[in-house]
Amino acid sequence: MNTKQLSLAAVTAVFLLLAGCATGPSRPQDSTKYSIEDTGKFTHLDKVAQAAVSCTNLQERRLPDGRLEVVASLRNREDGDLKVQINCVFKDEQGFTTGDETPFRTLTIAGEATEAVRFTSANPGASKYTLRVRMAR
Repeated sequence: MNTKQLSLAAVTAVFLLLAGCATGPSRPQDSTKYSIEDTGKFTHLDKVAQAAVSCTNLQERRLPDGRLEVVASLRNREDGDLKVQINCVFKDEQGFTTGDETPFRTLTIAGEATEAVRFTSANPGASKYTLRVRMAR
């Protein structure tokens, strides 16, 4: 075996060894992370919540009396139970608050689970909203 073949074999062996070290169980990526969370309708208030919680679905509808109802599906990205607080700030068509801000609700989400939370505006003037999530204190 000449030195070129020996060098090629050594480089190949090192590459295969390093490639093998990089494999292992990986978490599925949250494909909605860059769609719902970048719309301005959902925001994290702290870094821990940003890493642990994602919003996988938002549904909104008008009630017969004209008020806006929002249902958000929150996913716990962690293995263990997670306690978060979430609220909703309702806004008018221009994006200004209508003065209709819900109090923070505490929600416990089981590990790797998804929970739905519902908010309803107090008046029919709301057409936009922002859901805000933070870790429970």
